[in-house]
Amino acid sequence: MQNTKEITALFTLIDDPDEEVYYTVSEKIVAYGKAIIPNLEHLWETTLNDALQERIEMIIHRLHYCDLTNDIIDWRDSAYNDLLLGALLVAKFQFPDLQSTPVLQDIEKLRRNVWLELNNFLTPLEQANVLSSILYKYFHLKGVEINHECPEDFCINKVLSSKKGNAITNGIIYQVMCEQLDINARVINIPKQCIIAFFQSDYDPATQIGNPQEFIQFYIDSTSGQAFSHKDIETYFEKIGQLPKASFFKPLSHKQIIQLLIKETSKCFGTTMNGYKKAELLALSALLD
Repeated sequence: MQNTKEITALFTLIDDPDEEVYYTVSEKIVAYGKAIIPNLEHLWETTLNDALQERIEMIIHRLHYCDLTNDIIDWRDSAYNDLLLGALLVAKFQFPDLQSTPVLQDIEKLRRNVWLELNNFLTPLEQANVLSSILYKYFHLKGVEINHECPEDFCINKVLSSKKGNAITNGIIYQVMCEQLDINARVINIPKQCIIAFFQSDYDPATQIGNPQEFIQFYIDSTSGQAFSHKDIETYFEKIGQLPKASFFKPLSHKQIIQLLIKETSKCFGTTMNGYKKAELLALSALLD
């Protein structure tokens, strides 16, 4: 964006010690939208004032956040709520300049490798074995414990590049693969877990009546690709001292999965220094209620 007299005047007031002046100035700058970011970046590069640089960084963050908020709303209101796109939007909170093409290319390579190994004669369990073999052995995707000191573990772009993700991000990748290959497997709502359930091929949660568990053939641990039986799940509920409910076995919608991802990411920002990021993420999460 070309510098105008107003922009130049606003930039001279960014470091004003009066908080009310700074608030008014920052609001006017944010109103210009993302087009003003290169001007702010140039100002940041040409100043040696640390306090001024911090304020510029905050204004740039606000501009990216406003843009991301609009993107989340558009995604929420879209007809399909594409799961991969939703995960990319969450990653853009940490990486606002994220380019989606490398992620889409990685996913397509994985999908093609799995597709080449599938055929119409495989049982669902054999299909799951192919998927797990490609993801966890060929691609070397590793599963790690959820660590709220490592926000990158919640960013799909970093998970694919580092080949290391937690149960939520690995579960998203697994479900995306299944959806692209027409395999009826979905993330379900098991407490404190991110489990993929392989449903009967004709199961549709929107129309089916009864306990969803009755339509599940087996389960997959998203961190490792290991298959679980119904007995294994029963044992887990006994271990945590909770009775299984039908709602635990209902597939999560794409909105619910992305909302879970946002909420878990927000827990990475609990300190006073970055508490504003937690508040911003929770506000994004609330948009999906």
